Amino acid sequence: MKVEIRKADKNDCRSIAELALIAGEGIPACFWERSVKPGEEIEDVGAKYAASETANFSYRNTHLAVINTAIAGMLLAYRLPDPGDAEDLHDYPEFIRPMIELEQCVPGSFYINMLATYPAYRNQAVGTALMNYANGLAASAGCGIISLEVFEQNAGALRLYRRLGYSVTDRRRVIPHPCHPYEGDIVLLTKDTTGVETG
Repeated sequence: MKVEIRKADKNDCRSIAELALIAGEGIPACFWERSVKPGEEIEDVGAKYAASETANFSYRNTHLAVINTAIAGMLLAYRLPDPGDAEDLHDYPEFIRPMIELEQCVPGSFYINMLATYPAYRNQAVGTALMNYANGLAASAGCGIISLEVFEQNAGALRLYRRLGYSVTDRRRVIPHPCHPYEGDIVLLTKDTTGVETG
């Protein structure tokens, strides 16, 4: 089946929230569940955040993989701040800080914050199609480096990124938290896209 990729719009915010819950492996839910009101689902809260016009977590930074008109997966990515514009780590919960520290190791890179596929569309090259599409997005953003982070225990994702030419640049120890199941390290991977075909 052919995978087509399109830019998300505000009508896609519910799907973005659903896919973020898959990609975030518990972390988005940790933040969103505080805002759930009676009669709401956690995806409703996530959809409100995805409708932001200013935050990084937004439909504006999301591209969707579509198969036969159905949303199959998403890529949420954007350019990280340039050197000197780093965020204050104390603005974040302690267990998030290692991830922000790693982002700050690659200022000005094109950062893949989330990659996710609905379970029904796995093993159909959706993730690979979205990752390849990111090469062109990085070029359009003026970035020669793409960066991303993954828990080292997520072996399947790590294999995918290595197969696509990403290499380990840095790492931080995971700070244990009930919202996610991981221990060990969070790994920062990067890829030099200078001269890469963006087709």
